[in-house]
Amino acid sequence: MTVGTVTPDIASWPPLDDDKQAPGQQLLDWAAGSTGSRLCLLRGSEGSGKSGLLAWLLAGTVGRPGLTVHATVPSEGLTTESFAWELGRQLGYGPLSPGRLLEQVGADERPLLLLVPDLHRAGAGPVDLPSASPETLVAELLEPLLALPHLRAAVEVGTSGLLAVDGVEVIDLGQRGGEDTAPASYADLVAAVPRTADGRPDWSRAPDEVLRHVLDAALRTDDQGAAVRGLLSDPGFLVHGSAAALTAALADERIPVPGRLREVWRRAAPELTAYHTDSAERAALLHAAAVGTDPDLTEYLRPLARRHWWSAVWGRPALSVSALALVPGEERRLLVADPTGRLRTYDVDSGAAAGTSDGVSVGAVHEVSVGPSDGGPTGGVASSFVRPASLRPRSVAPRDARSALLLDRSDALLPLVTEDDPTTAFTLGRIAEHHGSAALAEEASLVTALGSGGTRSPYAVVGDRGGTVHVWSLGEYQDLPRSCRVHGQPVTAATCVDLADGPTLTFSAGADGSVRLWETSAEPMPVPVQQRGYRTTALAAADTPAGPVLAVAWSDGELHLWHVFSGRMRVLPWLYGCDTLALAPEGLLVVGDAGGLYAVQLRLDVLWEQ
Repeated sequence: MTVGTVTPDIASWPPLDDDKQAPGQQLLDWAAGSTGSRLCLLRGSEGSGKSGLLAWLLAGTVGRPGLTVHATVPSEGLTTESFAWELGRQLGYGPLSPGRLLEQVGADERPLLLLVPDLHRAGAGPVDLPSASPETLVAELLEPLLALPHLRAAVEVGTSGLLAVDGVEVIDLGQRGGEDTAPASYADLVAAVPRTADGRPDWSRAPDEVLRHVLDAALRTDDQGAAVRGLLSDPGFLVHGSAAALTAALADERIPVPGRLREVWRRAAPELTAYHTDSAERAALLHAAAVGTDPDLTEYLRPLARRHWWSAVWGRPALSVSALALVPGEERRLLVADPTGRLRTYDVDSGAAAGTSDGVSVGAVHEVSVGPSDGGPTGGVASSFVRPASLRPRSVAPRDARSALLLDRSDALLPLVTEDDPTTAFTLGRIAEHHGSAALAEEASLVTALGSGGTRSPYAVVGDRGGTVHVWSLGEYQDLPRSCRVHGQPVTAATCVDLADGPTLTFSAGADGSVRLWETSAEPMPVPVQQRGYRTTALAAADTPAGPVLAVAWSDGELHLWHVFSGRMRVLPWLYGCDTLALAPEGLLVVGDAGGLYAVQLRLDVLWEQ
């Protein structure tokens, strides 16, 4: 918010009842900064209109220059952690831990205005734990936030004494609606849940009040163990129940849980708490967290997850991945490199290791030298044995299942072949020799990115420190690549796709956060496909039945899917890191990082409907 001295005219705001005119004017005076206080407390009993007054203020700021509410966090049922996730999302940081959130807000240069309804209703989980009390949220997060000089907040505290300090603005709406009512019992809440034909609870049709409170009520009941166990064992409740309440309950190690639910939920919780009503998204997220970890939960959730526009297919959480790419051809294989330099192939559809040897060891691969040889001063092609310790691939561009171009962490391009194939060795060796010689001649030609692509013929896309993108055919010898300076800064990622009607589209990312498109027979597009204040970590593209699709992974954890011809974009709320990507034409997206390798099926028929 831009703090000023002129209070907006209340007549220009949405209408208020006569008895709310004076409190509304007081709230506007505070919001404009004319009272000098950074904290405004809204007090009053249940039904007195506290939340409504905050909603009124928020509605009036929409489209109004000079007065901005940066975040509104309804706090009922939230703990310190879930409050931090939600506030981080609304401020544009993504879900962060309380500590990291405080660091980010402290470094934020904006003068921030927050609205916090229902602080007195905060807290969740077993009543004997601090997380069940709103005082914990106040002490652990709100008070440190309010100590920051550029942050102001209007907070609803009911009739409690929360944040009762001198020098704050207080708007007291009095006892206008009666006292707060006692919470409903577990038995009453469960009785309000509709049943399926076979008598099971149908949580998809349960009232919102039940979904928000039934788990906390179960924790208060005399038969706590059976009640809580019944809820945590029901996949329908996991998908529809309060994500904040489930997060708080599952944080208590004393509560027994089926299978590896606690681990699975913990992995998905920061994203699950963002989807309060979208049960399909929640099912897809929880299923993605369970794949490769909890087989029973995976199978229970699979039918629900498959209804969504994306769903996980398989996962290998124990596999650390530094590079991956689809292998051209009909065998549907992935070439995967791990941080130790070991190369393996996996089945695209199942994630199973391909072949009885579980892939190819680097020690069995031959390197084509890229420097001068005995053949003359311009160099030649010779084979030498690669020691496993000498190779740490960070990108791969396969020609086929037996040969590939690799970008090592030393920024060297290395052509690798697994059998005696002089023609392939010469073709790949020429590419490595070209870029090696160019890098020796000028620093701007140092290779910074390597990508792959092509369905009719395999391609390698090389990006360099000077921002130039080079496209090579891996299927046939080229003396020189097709090259174009696309970026003003070093290229950080690259890929390409050859369309059925002929053109080859090259996508590349620059260190300035831009993603650009270059159709190789023309000039690059004058404006970026996307520009963000983050680094692109990986790109992948494919010509799908819905048209060409581009996948972009960012350093802030976001994964964006672009329909290239229409410019439509969807954000896939991925739970893991993403250092490398591959995209198959039928919409199977493979994601890898140091924490594992996963495949996600995109429903191309509905992906672009929203």
